[in-house]
Amino acid sequence: MSPGTVRIISPVRHGDARGWLSEVWVEERWRDYGVDCRFVQDNHSYSAAQFTLRGLHFQTPDRAQAKLVRCVRGRIFDAVVDVRAGSPTFGQWVGAELSADNGKQLFVPEGFAHGFLTLEPDCEVLYKVSDTFAPAHDAGVRWDSAGIAWPLPPDVMPTVSDKDARLPVLADFDSPFTYGGGPLTLVQQD
Repeated sequence: MSPGTVRIISPVRHGDARGWLSEVWVEERWRDYGVDCRFVQDNHSYSAAQFTLRGLHFQTPDRAQAKLVRCVRGRIFDAVVDVRAGSPTFGQWVGAELSADNGKQLFVPEGFAHGFLTLEPDCEVLYKVSDTFAPAHDAGVRWDSAGIAWPLPPDVMPTVSDKDARLPVLADFDSPFTYGGGPLTLVQQD
């Protein structure tokens, strides 16, 4: 797996008159998709208001986290920014809409900042991480400093936490991540 590959994974939904069932994490199958990672913690977030923005977050080495993100209620715009020092795609971003309806998941490798914007009220997001939360390694860059085309109406500012509003801008960020090959790419896995 290239260390710069962000993946959109669309798990199959097996449906009938009752609804559907989907296998959202199968280690062997996801390894075939290029997600060779051991997840150790599951997180669940709820955002009440439309246009709530969480991010752009990461944990620094030696406690960096890869993430597998999915929206289980509502819709979000999920964004990933390359923050690896020396990367030819440093500061570039990719994004995708994740929703309860489309069932897509986004894999975020270590060395990338991650954030999302809720596109409707009452959104719930589940994500697996490859390391537990480590407050001394908790970091990020400000949501509006990476040129992300957040899908906001023209006169709307997102709701952000005080902590996220105080994060450094990307231009002032001295990255602890090193480029290990593989520029930022987005791959769709069906």
